[in-house]
Amino acid sequence: MPDSNEPGNIDRYAVFGNPVEHSQSPLIHTLFAKQTSQSLTYTAELIEPGQFSTAVKDFASHHGKGLNITVPFKQEAWQLASKRSERAQRAGAVNTLKIDDGVYYGDNTDGIGLVRDLVENHRIKLNQRRVLIVGAGGAVRGVIEPILEQNPAEIVIANRTVEKAIQLAHDFSEFEISSGTISGCGLDDPMLNATTFDIVINGTSASLHDELPPLPTTLFSENACAYDMMYSAKPTPFMQWSSENGAKHVFDGLGMLVEQAAESFRIWRGLQPETKKVIELIRASLK
Repeated sequence: MPDSNEPGNIDRYAVFGNPVEHSQSPLIHTLFAKQTSQSLTYTAELIEPGQFSTAVKDFASHHGKGLNITVPFKQEAWQLASKRSERAQRAGAVNTLKIDDGVYYGDNTDGIGLVRDLVENHRIKLNQRRVLIVGAGGAVRGVIEPILEQNPAEIVIANRTVEKAIQLAHDFSEFEISSGTISGCGLDDPMLNATTFDIVINGTSASLHDELPPLPTTLFSENACAYDMMYSAKPTPFMQWSSENGAKHVFDGLGMLVEQAAESFRIWRGLQPETKKVIELIRASLK
């Protein structure tokens, strides 16, 4: 019988995406494995369009135990999953696959990663706060339910295409909290000029293109928090704009990245890794 610790039998994990060369996931999960004394490998795999399901099956047949999924394959992963968590089911996207004897269990850890980063790492309360989320794409859909579970006073989703924002709010309307509502509007809605928010989250990809969503400069309440779901070595345009226009607390999404990875690791290995030092190490590695 072969030794289960031989290289060919070590549990394999990976991130599938396109592009994927700049992914921090291999470093993050290698640090988690070392911290928790787990024997595993984790790699970044570039997957060509149309090859996702074939690549997953091939990976599973060679000691593949779990995958992180990034753009543009989160919807395909959702379709491939034979079982899904409730949060993944509602999000319509899967960023974590657990592979167990040919069964693909799909989950979405983005939202819990965002909430943990805000609440635990940055000590920002969501309870009874007025929250504005900019964007209505897949990234935003994945974080709404965990935010709602924190019982904010209100969530407003603002998007260039107003119909998408309204539909997204409607999709989560059954979660409406007793103290407030979830609603959608356009980025040019006059309401945004007349309202202030305690927490403003940029869920668009504008920062990746060094751009900024068109937002009124009067958005922030006293002691407000601005959070960009993107991250980089230097402050994003949204972070810079927020600092200049009244946000007291300004953060990027690096902590969210590490926290969602920690939740994936827990799903795969049954262990909850510590994240603080990992966040610090990844931050230091950014160039």
